[in-house]
Amino acid sequence: MKRGERLHALTEMLRRSGARGCTADRLAGEFGVSVRTVKRDLDALENSGVPIWSRPGPGGGYGLAARSSLPPISLSPSQAVALLAAVSAAPDAPYSDLASAGIRKILDVLDPRTRKRADELARRIWVNPEPAPARTVRSALEDAMADQYVVRIHYTSGDGSKTIRDVEPVIFASTNGRWYLIGWCRLRNEMRWFLMTRIERASVTRTRCSGHSVQEIGSPPATARSVHSAGG
Repeated sequence: MKRGERLHALTEMLRRSGARGCTADRLAGEFGVSVRTVKRDLDALENSGVPIWSRPGPGGGYGLAARSSLPPISLSPSQAVALLAAVSAAPDAPYSDLASAGIRKILDVLDPRTRKRADELARRIWVNPEPAPARTVRSALEDAMADQYVVRIHYTSGDGSKTIRDVEPVIFASTNGRWYLIGWCRLRNEMRWFLMTRIERASVTRTRCSGHSVQEIGSPPATARSVHSAGG
């Protein structure tokens, strides 16, 4: 990890530690450097205006002082571009529009130098994603999932047959580059997978879901994980 990226990561680790702070030994172990290097990094951050406090003795350590002047988030250029690339490459993912809006907010609060470097790096990454389902369809599915209402879908199966189904959304899942809505199909009275690109229309009903759980879908593949666990 380059020093600039380590300084960003170090700031974020101190931010997450809250009032309890972190010891220099723990910080050194986290980033694979010496305690002396960590202390130099902390001095550099403090000199740049980051409000770092230190507490000597047993139980002591380092942390961030709660100041309104502290930016709400700190990213390296590579981290900012990683977010841009991930969202740009998956416009069909659930809540991708909201993710794009969130990333724009993050970019707006980056310092000018970091923003400039991120823009330069972003120009070196191209994507050619698959077409996404209609925005109206995705909005209905996203709202139904978030609020746990039954969603009515107009669905075309692989053999071309068309049905209208009321579905209790349980999860969104991505496999082999395609997104699915998985939920309890009230037409078939069982859990079903619906390829999102085959959903022609969708509308949220006023009927609450009855409480089907993720466990009813079965065990995921060994390589699968939720986006929550992917974040650590």
